Amino acid sequence: MPSADPQSSGYSHTDGQYINGHSSAKSSTSKTPPTSSVPQRFLSRPSELGITLVGFSGGQCRPGTESGPAVLTEAGLLTQLSEELGYTLHGDEQVRNFDEYQPTVTGRDATVSNSTPKFDDPDVRGMKNPRSVSAVTEQISELVYQQARQGRLALTLGGDHSIAIGTVSGVARAVRERCAADGTLPESTTPEIAVIWVDAHADINTPETSDSGNIHGMPVSFLTGLATSSEKGVFDWLRSEHILNLNKLVYIGLRDVDVGEKKILRDNKIKAFSMHDIDRYGIGKVMDMALEYIGSETPIHLSFDVDALDPMWAPSTGTPVRGGLTLREGDFICEAVAESGQCVGVDLVEVNPRLVEGGVSDTVRAGVSLVRCALGDTLL
Repeated sequence: MPSADPQSSGYSHTDGQYINGHSSAKSSTSKTPPTSSVPQRFLSRPSELGITLVGFSGGQCRPGTESGPAVLTEAGLLTQLSEELGYTLHGDEQVRNFDEYQPTVTGRDATVSNSTPKFDDPDVRGMKNPRSVSAVTEQISELVYQQARQGRLALTLGGDHSIAIGTVSGVARAVRERCAADGTLPESTTPEIAVIWVDAHADINTPETSDSGNIHGMPVSFLTGLATSSEKGVFDWLRSEHILNLNKLVYIGLRDVDVGEKKILRDNKIKAFSMHDIDRYGIGKVMDMALEYIGSETPIHLSFDVDALDPMWAPSTGTPVRGGLTLREGDFICEAVAESGQCVGVDLVEVNPRLVEGGVSDTVRAGVSLVRCALGDTLL
């Protein structure tokens, strides 16, 4: 299995130089300080970002999300984070496509004309591409862990939402190790993270409750231990240090939840704010309640699926659902997490530039705005 060296395609703007020796477009001495003036409680290097660019779409059946990181970076997102928000960037400069983990065609049915190709990654318990998704997310977990363990915020651009099995588990492992070692958290506090999952969908199906078999609808069940696997090479790499406490999970923006998922949410008393709650209370009150529920002693990982936004604002995504967040509501969620001083990880996923051709620029602009707000950008 190839090495998950976090610097293999990475760079840093330290002293105006990329790690790989390429010249920085702008000297670090000319950069402004990081925009956020909020003290960061759980980051020992708050002015640094650990970047992971994940071009992977194997968790669902629509190609295109593998191009999400490329269109975001081509829009200048990383340059803005460095030159306008003042961050020092580490990690990926080029998108990782994980081609070596993609299922390969092993043959076709010779008796049927134009038959469906056979792949070397057969379904397991109804899950599609299970070994491929497992192998990729294991690599992502290690990449993100290597960035987060340095005390810098881990920013991941995807990719479909299955990659969060890797991002959340990597941050969870790093926080447990780092906070326990440096005494960041009180002795009486268990070093673990909370996750704010912003999405139109709950993504908490188990293989048994999923109708589609697409793993981008299952990441939360694997991250929380509700779903496990004893199959060799199918998420058997997940350990206790990767697992998210169900009591530290908060959903925001839900509006398309499967029947089986509703039962899981209710049976486990998972904190979830649907669009009904946002309509009723307003996004400001919802964020107050979400952060109060998590508490101020817990690091936060923000995992944002762009389909949480209404398709008016982000049409180029694989599973759009009308009646979603406005762009300002999405930005406010990110601003509130940044203002808490507790954020240790951010994902932005499910940007698909192959869909709704005329809406790609709107979706990319929305994605750039969300990331900037999550990293401390303000209106004034």
